[in-house]
Amino acid sequence: MEIIIIFLVITFLFLLSGFPVAFILSGISLLFALIGVTFGYFDYSFLMAFPNRLYGVMGNQNLLAVPLFIFMGLILEKTKIAENLIHDMNAMFNETDSGYAISVVVVGALMAASTGIVGASVVTLGLLTYPVLVKNGYSPSLASGTICASGTLGQVIPPSLVLILLADVLSSSYQQAQLNMGVFSPETITIADLFVGAVLPGLILPLLYIVYLKTLKIKSIEKTNSKKFNLFNIIYPLGLMFIVLGSIIFGIATPSEAAGIGALGAIIIAYGKKDLSKDILDNCVYDSIKLTSMVFMILIGAILFSLVFRGLEGEEFIHKLLVELPNDKMLTLIIVLIIMFLLGFILDFIEITFIVIPLIGPALFTLGFDPLWLGILIALVLQTSFITPPFGFSLFYLRGVLPRDVKTIEIYKGIVPFLIIQVILMICVFAFPSLATFLPELLLK
Repeated sequence: MEIIIIFLVITFLFLLSGFPVAFILSGISLLFALIGVTFGYFDYSFLMAFPNRLYGVMGNQNLLAVPLFIFMGLILEKTKIAENLIHDMNAMFNETDSGYAISVVVVGALMAASTGIVGASVVTLGLLTYPVLVKNGYSPSLASGTICASGTLGQVIPPSLVLILLADVLSSSYQQAQLNMGVFSPETITIADLFVGAVLPGLILPLLYIVYLKTLKIKSIEKTNSKKFNLFNIIYPLGLMFIVLGSIIFGIATPSEAAGIGALGAIIIAYGKKDLSKDILDNCVYDSIKLTSMVFMILIGAILFSLVFRGLEGEEFIHKLLVELPNDKMLTLIIVLIIMFLLGFILDFIEITFIVIPLIGPALFTLGFDPLWLGILIALVLQTSFITPPFGFSLFYLRGVLPRDVKTIEIYKGIVPFLIIQVILMICVFAFPSLATFLPELLLK
């Protein structure tokens, strides 16, 4: 068991180095496999399964949705569709108390449902709305906290990239757990399950943000000219969202087909508004290839890592570790979620999804946890870690686009109320699993 601890510790330390994650996972895994074969505690036949696993990934229809959703989000961002949405939401809400901040939350939710890319949402909202919020009487801390929390809604609102990747990994872990328990016709969990399960938490969270902002009763200094309001700037992204999600939820299209529809729809909208040029399209294609390559390279490295981990009897180690925790499976889950939350400070959600969940997932499912409920909880935990000072990734994204005179401590202060709201929602989903399971049982079963 000592070798598996050394393996995990060295991998963790190298992940902190900033070197590409995919190569760290592959390199260290191969090194420990070689050491294990040399000293007789690793069976190299585990590595023989790597080509089949790789082929399975390349043929996975669910993962085909990843590049298409990324492309759709980039089109909406780079063709100013998201920017126009922000302007028109400001025009709609600026007459109400805290109207500008509420418009940022609504736009953040719509961008999350349209793009699913957190970094793009935070950066876009930061660039376009921070000056407007400060100009209208919002403190730098409240403005930055609103932007950061709203931009991070893309972690949990479908078609979140987090949910797409989580569904695939959780499905594999759930099936593995059932096989370990002697169930040879294992059930599965789909992208549609997680999408529908995330709808209620994904709606409740921005509504709680809005309730909090309404209590502040901030009056707008400037009044937007309502003649500039364009309803179609709101209808287009909303229509695209309903088409994409509706086609998945109601079984009209597979996730990959719906992603293709979304990508085509984004192109049509941008072309119809005369915002699409050859340069923008080329940039979107190029950036999509880069982001997709990064995701799949990490996945390939994670496959090799999991095979070596299993060959070093890592599964038995994790199972024994969880079983030896206090005889309370809910306490065990809380400890695992806290560990995952802390890992969210230093690892990207893709790394946690592909590395951590395959390690702990089978053991948790063996204890009888609902995979759908667990998946939504994990998504919320990762979202919370993204906005938690001092290491939240969304805080770094926002820091990079705000004026230099905005102190980092102001960003930290501003995010605290939204962080408290996030924790309250997590506790509610933990205490009332039906918040995650009710809609899937109603619509999909």
